Amino acid sequence: MFPIVRRLPLNRPKSIPLLHSSALNLTAITPTSSQTLDFDDTHRLFSSIPTSSLISSLSHLYAMAFSPLVDLGITALRSRLISGTEIGRRAIKATAYARFCAGEDAESAAKTLTELWGRGMRGILDYGLEDAEDNAACDRNLAGFLHTVEMTSSLPRDSVSFACVKITAICPITLLERVSDLLRWEQKKKTIDLPWKSHSLPILSPSSPLYHTPSSPPPLSETEEQDLRLAEERLTTLSLRCRDFNVPLLIDAEYTSVQPAIDYLTYSAMLRFNHDDRPIVYGTIQAYLRDAKERLMLAVEAAEKERISIGFKLVRGAYLTRERDLASSLGAASPIHSSIEKTHACYNDCTSFMLGKVVSGSGSVVLATHNFDSGKFAAAKAEELGIDKGNQKLQFAQLKGMAEALSIGLSNAGYQVSKYLPFGPVDQVIPYLLRRAEENRGFLSASTLDRQLMRKEIRRRLKAMILGRG
Repeated sequence: MFPIVRRLPLNRPKSIPLLHSSALNLTAITPTSSQTLDFDDTHRLFSSIPTSSLISSLSHLYAMAFSPLVDLGITALRSRLISGTEIGRRAIKATAYARFCAGEDAESAAKTLTELWGRGMRGILDYGLEDAEDNAACDRNLAGFLHTVEMTSSLPRDSVSFACVKITAICPITLLERVSDLLRWEQKKKTIDLPWKSHSLPILSPSSPLYHTPSSPPPLSETEEQDLRLAEERLTTLSLRCRDFNVPLLIDAEYTSVQPAIDYLTYSAMLRFNHDDRPIVYGTIQAYLRDAKERLMLAVEAAEKERISIGFKLVRGAYLTRERDLASSLGAASPIHSSIEKTHACYNDCTSFMLGKVVSGSGSVVLATHNFDSGKFAAAKAEELGIDKGNQKLQFAQLKGMAEALSIGLSNAGYQVSKYLPFGPVDQVIPYLLRRAEENRGFLSASTLDRQLMRKEIRRRLKAMILGRG
């Protein structure tokens, strides 16, 4: 089911020294003070990108900025009459899939990752599975995630920064909904007894929305409790494999109807595995949620009391339409900030908070952003706090196919940068592609600077070609 990945040469870019995989606290090159976050010099910024790739990327960005075309793409992805046909799958594979995904199997993803490594960036490997319906599907999915972690031993050393998992792939959706309902009711009533619940960090905050659970939910049945234990065992197995292969595990955030259960499982794994200086298990905070900063602070402060290291990936969020529609259907206010400006402010506040924890040594952060202003803000804040650019507790990440100029600019400045590389058969990753389409429809302005910079560099190259100079 999972092909064997051939062993790739352990050659790495000369600008990044060979790291010892036996140590979790990796040390990379310390850039000189002259290396700054510069987006003006497009010659240097895109020096490693062929002109044909620049033109292709620019055409994709223009297509993603054209709302009617994005809407048409979303319709095609959702329609089984289109995505369920061979012609439809080929069209999807040649367009959105090729832009955002790293291939259909482990070997394809390995090839994409090695190309990134040659450009000074690393990869976050995500075997694109989610929304399992039963334990059999969860067990099959776990096998895929384990194989992803194991194959990293055949890739260039340290070229993989993280493995990624969605809890919805290893725990049935209906059970996550049930557990989330009970956790919300516990937050609301305080006196409820949850006999299955183990020690955890704070999951919800006083400002967290509870509208999903308007009345007292029934307790978990014996079968549900057994299924929850199986889900915990799957996450434990995956975390152990990540520890053995020295690959930290990023646990993605999802929609609010199941996020409390996801955080419960994530924090339980953190308490078990994050006893070294660098975390093995990382959670995710979605800054577009109004309670994001409060939940982040509560979890980090509790982790410090537990004397464990804690890691978070900070994102804005990609379930806008779903969240707003659900809240509206229940007659509740949206859990999402009322404006993009407030989301940006929350993201930057969470960034500042976590950078402070990087300085104190108690926290690690992956700043997953496509926003140039947030990237510049984080870099300036890190410099102000004296955080070394090679510090593995501070990393930046962008999705494959998005914010290329930001990724390259941060990498050129000496920061640790990864691209998120989902892989799997086309049918399997359609939910991921739908979120990317929705995200591009909601944040079209995010690609404006990318387009401007690419146009500038293409014009520069054309002029140089005509005038006969490089």
